[in-house]
Amino acid sequence: MATSRDGLAARALRYLESKKNLAGSACGVVGVGLALTGLAGASWPFVIAGLYGAGALIAPPERVPVPDFDPSEQLGVLRGDFERLREYLAEVELPPAAGGKLTELLELYGRLLDPGWVADVLAGEPESVHVLSRAVRTDVPESVDTYNRARWWSRLQPGTVPPERHLERQLSVLFDEAERVTAGLHEVEARRQQTHTTYLEERERS
Repeated sequence: MATSRDGLAARALRYLESKKNLAGSACGVVGVGLALTGLAGASWPFVIAGLYGAGALIAPPERVPVPDFDPSEQLGVLRGDFERLREYLAEVELPPAAGGKLTELLELYGRLLDPGWVADVLAGEPESVHVLSRAVRTDVPESVDTYNRARWWSRLQPGTVPPERHLERQLSVLFDEAERVTAGLHEVEARRQQTHTTYLEERERS
């Protein structure tokens, strides 16, 4: 009960300090002036209340501050999930071709996520972080898990498309995606270098 009262008191205090209350109060003061001069007549309480309400309505809404997310913390969480993925994959038996492709993919993910300047560039590209997060947390484990389940069914229905072929195709798509992320980060650095070159050349001419 005390917590509920504290919450109500805090909300009341926030409203008293809000732009809506300040604007309404300013308009209400005008209403008080009209009442004191007799211009509001006998309906002065309604005039004051109406002016307060009008002021509160026209006041701009309070801006709620946007949460300050730390990109480096997001990458830290993703690194932890990546390690869990690697532990899971270490227990899974895969055919040689798919296993080799998966090893290449994990090495590329590892190079992108290793702490350092590459990860710093990655942290500044939310779309790239999203792509890697989706791959680590959903795409790779789903590909491996569906392969394991499909492999069991293929024993009951010989002659169907081998499940390892689907797995190889999926891992190839994910590897191409990771390479596009890498190329995009390289482009970011190239633009940064070009921008600095342009700045230095313009400074020299000025």
